[in-house]
Formats: sequence, C-alpha cells, structure tokens
Amino acid sequence: MSGTKNDYIKYRIEKFQEIFEDALILAKNGRWNSCVNRLYYSSFYLISALLYKNNIKATTHNGIKIQFYKNYIKSGILDKKYGKLFSHLFDWRQETDYADFIDFKEETVKPLIDEVKALNIVLKQQF
Repeated sequence: MSGTKNDYIKYRIEKFQEIFEDALILAKNGRWNSCVNRLYYSSFYLISALLYKNNIKATTHNGIKIQFYKNYIKSGILDKKYGKLFSHLFDWRQETDYADFIDFKEETVKPLIDEVKALNIVLKQQF
C-alpha cells in the first residue's frame, strides 16, 4: 500500500460510494445476484476503512466481519441489526460467488438496498 493512512481511508470511502451506485444500476437492470455482491462490498469498504482508522487488524473478509462485530456491535457502538445485516450480506455474497443455482429475487434484494444504505450512513458517521 502506498500513501498515508488517511489516503487509504479516503480511497475506501470513495470506493464504497462507487460500488453502492453500481448496486443501484444492477438492481435497476434486475441483476439481483450481482446487486447483492455490490451491496456487500459497499459496506465492506466502509467497515475495512473504519477498522483501519482505529488500528484494528483484519486481513480476511471473515476477519473483518469478526472484528466489526467484536468492536462495534458487541461493544454497543452500533445497533445489533447492523451486525446481523452485514453477516447476512457476507453469507449471501459467498453464495453468489461460490454456490451453484443461487438466484436472488427482486423481493429479497430490493429491501436490502435501503437497509444497506442505512448501514452505510451509520458507518460513515463513525469517521
């Protein structure tokens, strides 16, 4: 990684916005599996930046999920519903990437868009 700590954090925050916008485009076009993937990554980028900002080490997706839960959900900084949401997104992203015959439907994914938007707003407030 080149650049400063603040450069990295800024990059991740900018990346989350781009990826969330990608999720909206995918939803508009009925690409529900890809939309789930992008929703996950939009929050992933913010969470990884938040952990990095606070010198919390995590090098894998699972590690980031665990550290997020331990340091922000279990500690009470953020509502438990956000931990559950990110955990579901983590699992669903895994399914869309690695499992066969997974087809998310509009009625499942559309409500996630607003939920992830709310999570991302709460995450951004931590900076």
